Amino acid sequence: MSYHHKMSRRLPPLTALRAFEAAARHESLSRAAEELAVTHGAVSRQVQELEAWAGLPLFERPGRRLVLTPIGRDYRDQVTAALNSIESASDVLRRAAARQRLTISTLPTFAMRWLLPRLGHFQQAQPHLEVRLTTSDRPLHLTDGHFDVAIRRGPEAWPGFRAAAFLSEFETPVCNPRLLDARPISTPADLVTHNLLEAETRPGSWNRWLEEAGVRNLPTMRRQSFDHYYVCLQAACDGLGVALASPQLIRDELESGRLVAPLPETPVLSRPYCWIVPERQRNDGAARAFCNWLQEQAAESAP
Repeated sequence: MSYHHKMSRRLPPLTALRAFEAAARHESLSRAAEELAVTHGAVSRQVQELEAWAGLPLFERPGRRLVLTPIGRDYRDQVTAALNSIESASDVLRRAAARQRLTISTLPTFAMRWLLPRLGHFQQAQPHLEVRLTTSDRPLHLTDGHFDVAIRRGPEAWPGFRAAAFLSEFETPVCNPRLLDARPISTPADLVTHNLLEAETRPGSWNRWLEEAGVRNLPTMRRQSFDHYYVCLQAACDGLGVALASPQLIRDELESGRLVAPLPETPVLSRPYCWIVPERQRNDGAARAFCNWLQEQAAESAP
């Protein structure tokens, strides 16, 4: 016969028990009410309900003071210990649930164009994990740090974190094909006739590319800046000028013909994408699984 069939628990009203424990610990109805976020009268009624259930007083009330009876003091000690035990077990339970949630902080354009199209495969492989994705262009030291894994371009000095590059990025000029028809680009020097589009989140990218491509001593080129990289790419699709992009991030636009790469033989290596894990998460299995998955996906998507 099971334990459940042998007996049923004869427990006092649990709300009343919680009110008694707080009042007994503070020896004050007012402070108990403040802790439990209820009224003084509610705590008083709950204590009286427990005394009625027990059939004896747990407090003496000389004047306005609240004083435990000897049996009330013993009961308080045992109830406090029991509630502490329940609280401790519940903390473990909540931490176990929290470990099943994986929070990723990633760059917006990278999320939209590389990570999200692949993320379903990770979730299928790890169905016990709830993946929460947040996007931010902010440097790590300016974030709130509430993530298990971050993805940023680097490498940089990230004290307090473990990090590794997982995806190299080669950038090449891209533009709307109609723009190319109007002003052809056969060599990097032909860019002098075009509006160069750049993002504030990728400072100096055109200067680095032009330097690597050997374009020097040209007249000052027209520039147009946008706050986010994905806006810069959209501007290129809309024919506002020439942007720098990695073919890995604009594969759909290249295949559909919305963008063309007029100088495919001049890709310039840019800063790679890195996964970054707080030191406190270094032994976290979920974070490790995600970083390993990033490495595998990057290897598969390499041009």
